[in-house]
Amino acid sequence: MNVVKTGMLLAALTALFGVVGYGLGGGNGMWIALVIAAGTNLFAWWNSDRMALAAHKAQEADPASAPELYQLVGELAQKAGLPMPRVYILHEDQPNAFATGRNPQNSAVAISTGLLRILNRDEIAGVMAHELAHIKNRDTLLMTVSATVAGAISTLAQFGFLFGGRGDGRPHPAMRILTMLLAPMAAAIIQFAISRAREYVADRDGGLISGRPDALASALLKLEAGARGIPNPQAEQHPATAPLFIVNPLAGGRIDNMFSTHPATQNRVAALHQLAQEMGVTGAPPSGGGFASGAPASPWGGRPGGRGPWGG
Repeated sequence: MNVVKTGMLLAALTALFGVVGYGLGGGNGMWIALVIAAGTNLFAWWNSDRMALAAHKAQEADPASAPELYQLVGELAQKAGLPMPRVYILHEDQPNAFATGRNPQNSAVAISTGLLRILNRDEIAGVMAHELAHIKNRDTLLMTVSATVAGAISTLAQFGFLFGGRGDGRPHPAMRILTMLLAPMAAAIIQFAISRAREYVADRDGGLISGRPDALASALLKLEAGARGIPNPQAEQHPATAPLFIVNPLAGGRIDNMFSTHPATQNRVAALHQLAQEMGVTGAPPSGGGFASGAPASPWGGRPGGRGPWGG
């Protein structure tokens, strides 16, 4: 059902782009708008992963720098039937993670040091499985396209406000004004709706991949609490990347309504607990941070002093 809903929302977003073009410039304006959309989507398709990772100053990890994290992602990717994605570390205190890339062969997962500090191995596995589910379902491309089209609609509306419309048919001035005022809001609402629908699917698929939907539910509660109290300066500077994250990295906006980038965490947790019951998973995830034990967690989830199992 969510897949059908997503397709309908993306079709609505594309149609809205054409309507904006027509509202600002008639028939010619509509075709110009569609050409612009095609060009911006092609650019985003090739560059989305590099742009998102660069925006958050992500550092690539490898088996030498983060052996246990790299091994865990590799095991989960094998279970999901995916090629090994690139693994990145975000030097952020806010606990969060995201996936990006135009297809499974050109994909990456990024995880913050704040997340590695507070989650245990089962919970980290749940988060990574969630991100791999996004890659498997090609949500990373879908979210890139929806964000690009929504941004292009806003830009086109601003252009129309500054320069006015021209084209065959010459739409009524009132229609142009309504288009310029309402189109960006409508585009944002549709983009956020697509994001929310895909998060529910990735939660379920991630729980199936990891085998521990209860651990993913536990992780979401911790991440939500952490994101509420710890700002993410890079995300605040690049709000268009917010839908990529497993929980909303921006301050505020956490209500499960049309203006939210993510579903309400309590709704996601309830769905995951239901899945755990269906799978017969009842064990609670163990406590502790990262893979290390017997010592306080370092910012990398390892032992203080030197390079922990997560790298650093």
